[in-house]
Amino acid sequence: MDPAEKLLRELIALPSVNPGFLPEGDARGGEARVADFLLATAASGGLDVHLHPVFPGRSNVIARLTPKNFRRRVVLAPHMDTVGHVAMPDSLFSPTKKGDRLFGRGACDTKGSIASMLTALLNVARSPARPRETEIIFAALVDEENNQHGSRGLVECGFRADLAIVGEPTRLKVITAHKGDLWLTLRTRGKAAHGSQPELGRNAVHAMARVVGLLETDYAKQLAKRGHPLLGPPTINVGSIRGGTQPNIVPDVCEISVDRRTIPGESNAKVIRELRSLLRANGLAAEVIDDKSAAPCWPMETNVKLPLVRTLMQAIGQHSARGVRFFSDASVFAHGGTPAVLFGPGDIAQAHTADEWISLRSLERATGGLTKFLQGLP
Repeated sequence: MDPAEKLLRELIALPSVNPGFLPEGDARGGEARVADFLLATAASGGLDVHLHPVFPGRSNVIARLTPKNFRRRVVLAPHMDTVGHVAMPDSLFSPTKKGDRLFGRGACDTKGSIASMLTALLNVARSPARPRETEIIFAALVDEENNQHGSRGLVECGFRADLAIVGEPTRLKVITAHKGDLWLTLRTRGKAAHGSQPELGRNAVHAMARVVGLLETDYAKQLAKRGHPLLGPPTINVGSIRGGTQPNIVPDVCEISVDRRTIPGESNAKVIRELRSLLRANGLAAEVIDDKSAAPCWPMETNVKLPLVRTLMQAIGQHSARGVRFFSDASVFAHGGTPAVLFGPGDIAQAHTADEWISLRSLERATGGLTKFLQGLP
């Protein structure tokens, strides 16, 4: 069996659902099982290993291949946590092969990246053609699926590298740009009254209906006129609405949750100012609240002409820059001072699905491409 496939099977069998998606105490939650396994696997392959604590019982795994005198550093950074929910069947953690496809929770997002990246690094560690001037670090991260505390904790500790290759299912493409993700709560306020005398109240749901209409029509059309060569235009989506308590009471509060995808050049503060100005210009009153102010998700774009980026693209056989619309740990590294790209086997279309799978040919090609890149480093 191919070493990366064997490693991936073992990883799928170790549940590592982000605890934020499960009730406290659910045995399938947390990355500790995967972290312990990766720590032992990397150590047995001759890498220097340690844990980087993020939360109690949740640590990043750091494995290093360090030459005596190194002048540059490359980090391979997949994440260990997966999505999940309390009613998910345990069969998701039993890897199943059907033809070229290996099914199981996390197969492509991103245990496939873990398997290809660690296998590639172990290949280099066993090879006489290992880099003499470049330190290679494998950093398996916690909490990407929730608030990215793994990558944020690493950056906050002063971690820097010359390039971060963030493991995500990119269909074997090197991704140099992705959108940011701003989550907002908009709140309208009215005045409660008895349903038999609605004229004595002010209906907050009605007020919010006008806000939603404005966002999903005129504002969405404005955004569609903007654009980015790799990412397209920014977007807005009203994802949920909450208002009122029962039919015979005029609702005095209504809230919506909004997903606003940003492109390079847009800041969260600028978007919030823009929305507030839009509401005022249309005679609408609503509070605009940033739900992710403590963990901002910025857009990311890395210069495709950077030497290490070009070298990686050459090793993969890619000739032009690519972008994706989803957010990743790459943004955290990039805004922390480390140029970052995304790369990995699998397709984002299979991520988070009930029958998640990865192509084993894709896994093999990812491992081969990364091995070629790492062995070619000075």
